[in-house]
Parts: sequence; structure tokens; C-alpha cells
Amino acid sequence: MRAAKYRLDHIAKPLGALGRLEEVIVRLAGMGELRRDYRKCAVVMCADNGVVAEGVTQTGSDVTAVVAGNILHGRASVCCMAGIAGADVLAVDIGMAAEVPGILDRKVAYGTENFRKGPAMTREQAETAVLHGIGVARERHAAGYTMLSAGEMGIGNTTSSSAVAAVLLGLPPSRMTGRGAGLSLPQVEHKIHVIEDAIACNAPDAGDPIDVLAKVGGYDIAGMCGLYLGGALCGIPVIIDGLISSVSALLAKRLCPAAADYMIASHLSAEPAAAPVMEALGFTPLLDIGMALGEGTGAVSVMPLIDMALRVYFDMPTFGETGIEEYKPL
Repeated sequence: MRAAKYRLDHIAKPLGALGRLEEVIVRLAGMGELRRDYRKCAVVMCADNGVVAEGVTQTGSDVTAVVAGNILHGRASVCCMAGIAGADVLAVDIGMAAEVPGILDRKVAYGTENFRKGPAMTREQAETAVLHGIGVARERHAAGYTMLSAGEMGIGNTTSSSAVAAVLLGLPPSRMTGRGAGLSLPQVEHKIHVIEDAIACNAPDAGDPIDVLAKVGGYDIAGMCGLYLGGALCGIPVIIDGLISSVSALLAKRLCPAAADYMIASHLSAEPAAAPVMEALGFTPLLDIGMALGEGTGAVSVMPLIDMALRVYFDMPTFGETGIEEYKPL
């Protein structure tokens, strides 16, 4: 990391001129071999949430399978954007209520239970889903990928992620709950009440990340949590997407603080819980453009920025090579 910082400071450009992209390069150097070109894969964990039965979404769970199929066949938003970013896309069924032929099958169950009435899943199921996420990271690394991103698809997952965030941060659901995929204000109020009821019903232990995940989380959240842990285990970076992805990152950090050393924050989601979760992670995202698309699209959006910064790092001459007097810190 010191060597990377030294080179950045001696490239023929103003000191710190690439802003937070320079911090990303230095952190990438700390994760292992700094590469001119990373082989990238956007992993999308797909799962359904039983709390949809409480009317917290505009659409039904059947949409999860439709979008997962679109991802599989290259027709989803993340696929369009990944094509520009030079990333492959992998859709994983870690807990969908339906079957999608051809998708990578790591299904733990056919969706979570309705956590307003009891735990979303058993502790064993939560642990299994996390382990599946670790396994996917290890498989991607073995296949030659050197950079991953964590995305999701699951109707109702802003409800579960807001619930997990509220418990982990000790903040009221009213502060952590947003419109998701376009709810009206009365619908948001109902969503808040559902989360409040779920927390009261299940009494998740904020000091036990797996307990929180099992009681008010989702399988997609668990899978992404494992993906971060697996990336750290393999020594490769994993890019955080939006709110749901960042909540998963926070769970991973609570389980293994060192895992955060292998995370990169892409963008600040439009959801209200996004900022406090990022603050708890200790990251300042590269982008703040009001995105709330999901599927890992925000994470894919920063990949070209990172590629451009790496090209500057590897290809630009130093002050000494150009004969220009170096900039001095003032």
C-alpha cells in the first residue's frame, strides 16, 4: 500500500488528483497483487421474502423469478451495464420461491418465512446460506476471477434489509425504512409498522449477527454476506452495491472485521438507511447519484472508473521520466 501511494504521488499529475479513486488503488494494493486488468464477475443473489404477504411491495414474488431469468439470459439492467464494464454476470438461486432452469442452484429454501409472525429462517438455514455465499466466491476465484461485486434480486428485500440495519445499528425502523420500489407514503408507514412488529416479535440479538440474519433477514442478504467473507478468504476485492448489499457487508464485518479490508463501496443508495450503514462500515462511496436500481448495477457502475484509475497508475509516466518538477504537498 505504501508503494502504491508512493507511485501515485510521483506520477506526473497533481497530488491526489484522482480523489477517492487513489484510495481505492492503494486499498487494492493491500488486498494482493495490484493488477492492470481485473477479471470481473457481478454475482447476483436471488431470493424471495415471506414478508411480501404483508403488502410491503407493489409487486408479488413472481417478479423475482422473472428478473432472475432475465439476468440469466443477459436481458436485465445489470447485464446491459456489465457489458460496458467488461464484467460477467452470475445469477444464483439462493432462496427463490420458484425454479428458474439454468440458474446456479444454491437454494436453501423456497423463500423465507413471514418474519412479522416469526423468524425468517432457522439459524442453521442462515449459516448454510452464508456458507453458500463463501462457496460461490471461492468458485469464482478458482475460475480465474479477481474482482467480484455483490448484487441481489428479491421482491421485498428492502423490508428485510431495513429491519436488519435497524437492529444492527440500534436505530428506529422509521429512520431506516424507505420507499423501496416506489411505495407511497402511506405504504411506507405500513412497511415501518411491519418491521417494528417483526423486531418486537422476534427480539433479534444485535450482538449476534447470525441471530439477526435468521430472524429478520433474507437468503439474498445471507448469500452476499458470505460472498464478502469468501472474497476476503481468497484475497480478492468485492464491490458493495446499494442498501441491501451494504447491509450484507455490515453483517460480514460484524462476523469478521478483517473482511472489510476487501470491500469497496460503490455508491450511496437513495434509501434512507444507506448513509448510516455506510458510516458504520467506515466507507465513503465513490458515487452519489441517487441510484436505487438494485441487481448490483451500482457496483458495476464504478468498475470502469476503477479501470481508468488503474490505467493512469500503470501507464502514466512519473515526474522524473517527464522532466517536470514534482508537486510538493503544502
